[in-house]
Amino acid sequence: MRSNSLARSVAGVALVIGISAGGLAGAGFAAPQPTAGAGAAEAGDVGVRAVNNLGLSTQQAKYVQCFLRVESTYTGAIDGALGNGSWAAMQRHLAAYWGYPANQIDGAVGPNTLKALQRMLAYGYGYSGSIDGLDGPKTRAAFARFANDQRGYC
Repeated sequence: MRSNSLARSVAGVALVIGISAGGLAGAGFAAPQPTAGAGAAEAGDVGVRAVNNLGLSTQQAKYVQCFLRVESTYTGAIDGALGNGSWAAMQRHLAAYWGYPANQIDGAVGPNTLKALQRMLAYGYGYSGSIDGLDGPKTRAAFARFANDQRGYC
């Protein structure tokens, strides 16, 4: 018994000394380091790249982007991430047909974008909530119905 507790004590002291010296601390752990590549900011890249799919899956967002490529001015990637370019194209579409202020096209999903989107969704996609500019469950459900209806554009 005595040699067993002595061995544990020696092992514990060695562990503490190794950790304090940093020898064992890095042996089994390596923190991920940021690397340049996809998603990394490049020199001169200062724009905000917010993605807001309003609850859509990646595939549903691709359907919306395909729709925007044909029915609006979207020229970006069909990647399933509704970012500023996708939303600016949607705002142009909403400005043409659903009362979005044409002088406020900025690619950001704010109350005016949501109100115009809700007007469009109330027309043919089962939105039954108020036109309040809020991103609630009824808006998200109707936007999903809209997205699914656009799969023929892809």
